Amino acid sequence: QVQLVESGGGLVQPGGSLRLSCAASGIIFSANAMAWYRQAPGKQREWVAIIANGGATNYADSVKGRFTISRDNAKNTAYLQMSNLKPEDTAVYYCSARRDNVWGQGTQVTVSS
Repeated sequence: QVQLVESGGGLVQPGGSLRLSCAASGIIFSANAMAWYRQAPGKQREWVAIIANGGATNYADSVKGRFTISRDNAKNTAYLQMSNLKPEDTAVYYCSARRDNVWGQGTQVTVSS
């Protein structure tokens, strides 16, 4: 079964940290660039970060220096380490396998005091 399952979301105070995970099954994980997107209430989904199958990374300007994307091909899992979180980071976060265009169901991140 082809699927991506995100986990690790939750409620965190401003300035806090969270690590999101994206576990893949049914795809050739190592052949896919993996990306994270987010969608805040009333807004369009936006791209957050991407890691190529070779490990090169790129980030949206809004998260650069605060978020780190990584992957573990042995575990078929991608990660998004989020630090110094701000209220404007509140959104549902989705991971995506870009070659195969597979999307997860999303995990909620809420940054609030």
